[in-house]
Amino acid sequence: MKKSLLLLILAVLTFGGLSAQVKWKTIEQASTVDVKSNSKMFFVDFSTSWCGWCKKMDKETFSDPVVAAILNKYYIPVHFDAEGTSTFTWNGTKYSNTQAAGQRAQTHPFTRAILGQKIGYPSFAVFNKSRELVQILQGYQSAYDFSMVLWYLCSGDSNRYTFDEYRAIFQEEIKPVMMKKLGLNN
Repeated sequence: MKKSLLLLILAVLTFGGLSAQVKWKTIEQASTVDVKSNSKMFFVDFSTSWCGWCKKMDKETFSDPVVAAILNKYYIPVHFDAEGTSTFTWNGTKYSNTQAAGQRAQTHPFTRAILGQKIGYPSFAVFNKSRELVQILQGYQSAYDFSMVLWYLCSGDSNRYTFDEYRAIFQEEIKPVMMKKLGLNN
């Protein structure tokens, strides 16, 4: 009995953190947000179904409680199929990716417009509250590094520090304040 109870407690502690989930929106949902009343930045995850590093980000980084809390509280997080066929308008420009039946997937025009010549997966774009591009991030990111970058951009700290200065003080000075604002324990 004691052994079963101990195993149950251990399982809850071990797997309890896995319940953190980003509340993803579609690009169509994000494109209809009224920018006049919006208080959040936009975060777009450009990924594909075949991208192994994208799957690793989903499994390891986006499931992290800190990353999920930052994205859910301060951003409108969008999971975007970079080769999908969605049609939407973003900042007054209509994007559509039409493909003939049986045709190989093509890069969505929105992906090309935002990432330009540096198309690779995973890639992430951060937009301000008015949907203007602020930052592009590319490649796999660990949960710790990603939470630091996301907080740097949404907290206004990017106006106070260079990123190198920020990184040097993050663990001791910034992270405790961030965790408190997120309502999470260190």
